[in-house]
Amino acid sequence: MGLVSDTGAAIDVEPGLDPWRAVPGQERAVAQLRASAPDPVHAFLFLGPPGAGKETAALVFAGEVLAASAATSDDAARHRRLAADGQHPDITIVRRVGAFVSAEQVDDIIRIAALKPMEGSRKVLVLDEFHLITNKPEVAGKLLKSIEEPPGGTVFIVLSDDLPDELITIASRCLEIGFPALSDDVVASVLVADGLDAERAARVSIAAYGDLDRARLLARDERFALRVDAWRAIPTRLDGSGATVALAVAELRAAIDDAALPLRDRQHAEADALTERIERYGQRGSGARALEERHRRQLRRLRTDELRMGFGELARTYRDRLLPSSAGGTGRALDPAQVDAVTAAVRLLAEATDSLIRNPTDELMLQALLLRLPALR
Repeated sequence: MGLVSDTGAAIDVEPGLDPWRAVPGQERAVAQLRASAPDPVHAFLFLGPPGAGKETAALVFAGEVLAASAATSDDAARHRRLAADGQHPDITIVRRVGAFVSAEQVDDIIRIAALKPMEGSRKVLVLDEFHLITNKPEVAGKLLKSIEEPPGGTVFIVLSDDLPDELITIASRCLEIGFPALSDDVVASVLVADGLDAERAARVSIAAYGDLDRARLLARDERFALRVDAWRAIPTRLDGSGATVALAVAELRAAIDDAALPLRDRQHAEADALTERIERYGQRGSGARALEERHRRQLRRLRTDELRMGFGELARTYRDRLLPSSAGGTGRALDPAQVDAVTAAVRLLAEATDSLIRNPTDELMLQALLLRLPALR
């Protein structure tokens, strides 16, 4: 039994089961955390991209830190179970509200860190998405003081996708644990273990770009292959006309909307599980509002992931045209002008992918992009 983590895997807390099984492909990080749990330092920085396992690792590690100081094995099992259920009174998960981690949230973190543990001698604060901490230097400075000299028994786990300037000084006060993007082979092997056939698992893992959370969503998406084929067919449909581009963009946006259905199903399951926990433990500290905000962010991120996948498939289509069939490509010999056009298309798609960080408007971005891409016949 246990919480379904951000990677879609249940954290096993039953006796005899290793909870670290929920963090595949991160053997080095897991080894470091296993060794650290009995006597943790005051602050850890889990650094790596979404879907690499750092969120799940934080939940498992928090449970292990509290279990390590338990007086009996039954008490240790109770700590792990409450941690996995997201209901341990000495584990606080701080998720941003709005676009950035605000000054008000940092004040709350400092206040919570100063409180004594409710059980035992330790408490854990998990600070999620702290690459999005506000860029006001005084805010990061206040948090730095708390992380640098926390009250006795307080352990910080800071989660960050990357290391912006605002986080560098805080990072220097933490033990950094790296969570690199998972390899396609690791993602595929997890999907096969989940019950997916090997051929589909291989295709999904390539499209997931090392993000196990996204891979598990795609694995349950019956229309995934159709979306990939739709993106790869775009260059053969282009004819330089705005009408063709408008139609293609409308179809792609509808396909992205369809892609959200598996995520919405999972979110409904999470909401139902939260309702069950509220009935069991009460509303206070349930995180209902935080869950709603997190679900909205997940849907926004899904659209970005779909665009990134689509741009990657388009780039593969153009690159394949540069290669002769004897080398695994699909194209005939191209003249120099065609080679230049196809090469420019690949570069343009790379630039479009980089621009996704700025959350552009889907429709306008796609229209501008497709109008600039060359047709393939």
